Amino acid sequence: MTTVRIPAGWPATEEEARAVQDELRERVVLDEPGPRPGTGHVTGVDVAYDDERDVVAAAAVVLHAATLEVVAETTAVGRVSFPYVPGLLAFREIPTVLAALDALPCPPGLVVCDGYGLAHPRRFGLAGHLGVLTGLPTIGVAKNPFTFTYDDPAPRRGSGSPLLAGTEEVGRALRTRDAVKPVFVSVGHRVNLDNACAHTLALTPAYRLPETTRRADALCRRALREATTL
Repeated sequence: MTTVRIPAGWPATEEEARAVQDELRERVVLDEPGPRPGTGHVTGVDVAYDDERDVVAAAAVVLHAATLEVVAETTAVGRVSFPYVPGLLAFREIPTVLAALDALPCPPGLVVCDGYGLAHPRRFGLAGHLGVLTGLPTIGVAKNPFTFTYDDPAPRRGSGSPLLAGTEEVGRALRTRDAVKPVFVSVGHRVNLDNACAHTLALTPAYRLPETTRRADALCRRALREATTL
């Protein structure tokens, strides 16, 4: 487990954080298809918090994209690096997530975030932020649609409908299990939306949420328990 310090110069106010978002958002690449589903590695990242103790734990779990077997996993623990502000949650998570990714012994391939990319009020959620900082292809697969609207997809697995901010498509509501609530897929960096959805379906052979998210969620929760019971 890696222990993380808040980086020097890390934004301390909402104004500073929004200025960083504005700068980094200009670097997002949206015109690359991304890696083919079922090839190489795919990595899930997730975080767990203990706000009372001011602790955040991050996990990165690398899966073989074809078999979904675990190739490597790492964790990192640090102080919560930013207060809770809707739309700025990435600033609470990025330092520990980056540390977990940096500790991996192999290339992560596509990174799947438990959250949002383009489907974000400022069009720059965790997946976009992480992608720009690392240069890796990233997508967001969220449990809820945030503030956006969508028509319920058809009940069969693989059905989808646009996730909309007014008339702008910022992602897709995607059915990963027959007649089960959809997940909400958005691009982060260097992946297009069709490919992001194809990856999401490849990662959900048995459950609503991607195996990347399920495994990273369990691992970061365990790391947080260990860090707060020492």
